[in-house]
Amino acid sequence: MRNSDQLFFSYENGILKAEGVQVPEIAEQVGTPFYLYSASSIARSYAKLTFALRGLKYSISYAVKANSNIAILKHLGSLGAGMDIVSSGEYLRAKSAGIAGDRIVFSGVGKTMDEMAIAIEGGIKQFNVESESELTALNSVAKNLGKRIPIVIRVNPDIDALTHEKISTGRSDNKFGIPYSEAIEFFEKASKFSNLEVSGLAVHIGSQLTDLEPFKRTFVKIAEMVAVLKNKDYNIKRIDLGGGIGISYSDRTKVIDLQEYANTIKTTLGHLDCEFEFEPGRFLVGNSGLFICSVIYFKSLENRKFLVIDGAMNDLMRPAMYGAYHEAIPVNNLKSSSMVKMDIVGPVCETSDTFCRDRNFPLAAEGDLIAFCSAGAYGAVMASEYNSRPLIPEVLVKGLKFSIIRERPTIQSIIDRDIIPDWLN
Repeated sequence: MRNSDQLFFSYENGILKAEGVQVPEIAEQVGTPFYLYSASSIARSYAKLTFALRGLKYSISYAVKANSNIAILKHLGSLGAGMDIVSSGEYLRAKSAGIAGDRIVFSGVGKTMDEMAIAIEGGIKQFNVESESELTALNSVAKNLGKRIPIVIRVNPDIDALTHEKISTGRSDNKFGIPYSEAIEFFEKASKFSNLEVSGLAVHIGSQLTDLEPFKRTFVKIAEMVAVLKNKDYNIKRIDLGGGIGISYSDRTKVIDLQEYANTIKTTLGHLDCEFEFEPGRFLVGNSGLFICSVIYFKSLENRKFLVIDGAMNDLMRPAMYGAYHEAIPVNNLKSSSMVKMDIVGPVCETSDTFCRDRNFPLAAEGDLIAFCSAGAYGAVMASEYNSRPLIPEVLVKGLKFSIIRERPTIQSIIDRDIIPDWLN
């Protein structure tokens, strides 16, 4: 493997291993396709981040949307992470993983009143508020439940994160947050609500950032706003800096140096005497997962060659949705195999069901195993049952042990969810 961030996946005698377990051994028991995660890799990523942030007063709330399997949440919770959620479903997943309510941050632009009530009744660290309508609704729910709840105001700083346009969240034309020019007035208005305790500001400008400069410009703008609010005698206790730190999808991907990131926070915001909240998702789990598939056919046309595999766009959506790159590697690394330029595609009836185009890859035979790297984030959580394909298993490995943490449903169980109305008979 070329990606140095994936230290817990390596070849031994030409066979790919996840920690201490050979991938073919897992495939034989589980069947393909499936997701495979390394618990030790997740722990390493968490430790790298906490080491970089030493010296700051901070907490980490893992962004559940990146990978919401409750085994992953349980593992991260045991390492010290709280949870950042964007729906009541994610809230209940976090609670099922044993995460206390006062370690859960509720983000998102479209919280319903029912979702607010679930979180308030179950306990919450803070709501990140993004609109005046949400502010009014949240106060109403809290008042009906006889609670006073902590909130922070999410600010949209109008900063281009220099990432993919579909995962940018900090520009003025994005749906997120309160416009920077209106945020101080909004903060003052929020402070007058009887059942809301405004404790700070939040900001998140996008996902998969690989350049430190947008972070720096954002932090400077937030520091200026906090200074204004403090001069107005508001007690700003918390600054939620969101997530967004990118990962390496190949050795060609430039990534942010974590220590430089932390130093930037210290120099721009460290003087404000606030607690910092971080909400990483992809950074903690992205390079800790593989997507394992089997070859169905090799198809050779006059002008193009295709490797058809049993994994599809409904299992791993990112290449079809974002044009995302995932390194593809053979599970059995036969150095004598000739390299062929080909497209690696799935069986779904969409041309977008393509993982790689014009990729040099060893000539593989039917039944050979392929691994797509950096698949631990936004893989299983974005999957669907398109073409009536069952959701695929997820497997967690640690050392010499592995366990299925989500089983593959039967096709019949999917069919049985549908209901034929009496009037059709």
